[in-house]
Amino acid sequence: MSPNGDVFLLDPNTPPGSTRYAHARIAPASTHRTIYVSGIAAVTPDGKLQGATENADGTWTLDIREQTAAVLERIDDIIRGASKGKGGIHNVIDAVVYVTDMKAHYAGMNEEWNKVFADRVSAPARATIGVKELPDPRFIVEIKVVAVVDFE
Repeated sequence: MSPNGDVFLLDPNTPPGSTRYAHARIAPASTHRTIYVSGIAAVTPDGKLQGATENADGTWTLDIREQTAAVLERIDDIIRGASKGKGGIHNVIDAVVYVTDMKAHYAGMNEEWNKVFADRVSAPARATIGVKELPDPRFIVEIKVVAVVDFE
């Protein structure tokens, strides 16, 4: 069994599309604990924003790939910390991705997502939602997840 439970695909024989996600994950019972991770943006604990570069004129250049990679790495760090090293990003069973501009940012976000989750069998269930804005105008992606980790 995968560390994030069993996969369910409506039709596992259909070719995978451009997005990698399971239709559902069946969380394992027993010694597993559920970790609910708050919505995470590309900001480090010391307040440094990743994937945002300030231009000379005071505007910002925002990079969806860099922000997404930073968010996924931070989620991995959070799960590892919360589970005392027993789990990580591959224990995620459900994710909600918030993107401020689906047309401009969905493909780049998905490219980074697919680097972490190699196939539908290992990927969590996922919803991606276009939102008008996030708490900081420099945030262009935020991800909230639920992970299941074996604490034994």
